[in-house]
Amino acid sequence: MDLLLFSDVHGDRDACRRLVDRASEVDVVVGAGDFCRMRRNLRAPLDALSAIDTPTVLVPGNAETEDEIAEQLSALDWPEAHVLHGEGVTLGGQPFYGIGGGIPVTPFGPWSYDFSEEEARRLLADCPDGAVLVSHSPPKDAVDRDSKGQSLGSVAVREAVEATAPRLTVCGHIHGSWEETAHVGPTPVHNAGPHGRVWTLSGADGA
Repeated sequence: MDLLLFSDVHGDRDACRRLVDRASEVDVVVGAGDFCRMRRNLRAPLDALSAIDTPTVLVPGNAETEDEIAEQLSALDWPEAHVLHGEGVTLGGQPFYGIGGGIPVTPFGPWSYDFSEEEARRLLADCPDGAVLVSHSPPKDAVDRDSKGQSLGSVAVREAVEATAPRLTVCGHIHGSWEETAHVGPTPVHNAGPHGRVWTLSGADGA
């Protein structure tokens, strides 16, 4: 199964159009959140991305909420999109599970869609073994370093990865680690970034 992974387009319609152009090459598109900036102008990037006719998994970032995405999608013709936050979907026989938002709570203030580690543990409780885990926030100490080298990832997400051994964990959020890959146990963890990467699931690992 080939996946097109991306995150953090932050309203860049040109980046969205480039992802649309590549989507036909893969089996599933995975968007790990932050489609807009600071809860503003969400419609434009989702409108551009809605031209994707490949099955697509989306999680909210901290720049938009699950409800805001659902509201925009209700006005768009994009039946291939699945918005996951504390829930999963199976596509082509492969389970996907999603959790959005900033974890742990960010310093950005009331506009940021954030969750505590304890809230994240509850949202991750139903993640099945061997899923593709899509989390806006990276696991602690894996592709979670900002430009100053600080580790800003989530302990709860790391615990879920260690407990369920996803075939792949896809994240974003920490721009300083865009396009980097690490491992938590056997699980590859990829901080996608806005340019998109094709990832082939093969066995228990990605390539």
